[in-house]
Amino acid sequence: MVQLGSNGGRMAMTWRHIDWRRFLAFLPGAVLGALVASWLLIRLPSGVLELCIAVFVLVTCWGPDLPKRALSTTGTVIAGAVTTLLSSLIGASGPLVASFIKQGGGERHAKVATFSACMVAQHMTKAFVFGMAGFVFRDWLGLMLLMIIAGLIGTRIGLRFLDRVSNHNFEGLFKWSLTLLSLRLAWMGVASLTAG
Repeated sequence: MVQLGSNGGRMAMTWRHIDWRRFLAFLPGAVLGALVASWLLIRLPSGVLELCIAVFVLVTCWGPDLPKRALSTTGTVIAGAVTTLLSSLIGASGPLVASFIKQGGGERHAKVATFSACMVAQHMTKAFVFGMAGFVFRDWLGLMLLMIIAGLIGTRIGLRFLDRVSNHNFEGLFKWSLTLLSLRLAWMGVASLTAG
């Protein structure tokens, strides 16, 4: 819910830059992924998904570009489904979605706005799934609101920075941020696998 509030605020602040074609292709995939996650009873061993996501993000950041078919409407629907499914299982799909959005080209405002819109779709579907599973949001409402407010303040500061940085510098910062996040995921995955 905190991520929904944070990304929702960023989406509202940058809505003019959203790539609506990509977002509307991502949306049905996100719904499908959430539905599959709500029925999924088998879970991979802790650590495996984290390592898979870390490897995918590192390959998309530092390897060759994804094929054009992967960035097509069908590819975007599939990305929406897969990332939402993974997100429902481990809650770490932000770097995965970001690395997919990064591959699509475009300028920095469009990437940030489209990423935020896709994450809003994911978090809304996840909130529905977890609510149906019995999570009581009301018990956490105060803490969630405070964290959302803090996230919105951070978003405003981040968007001021985004306005000042060039597209070229943004690409480098984005790539290294995703790399650090994926290395953290890899560390968490290895730690989970070796602890078990």
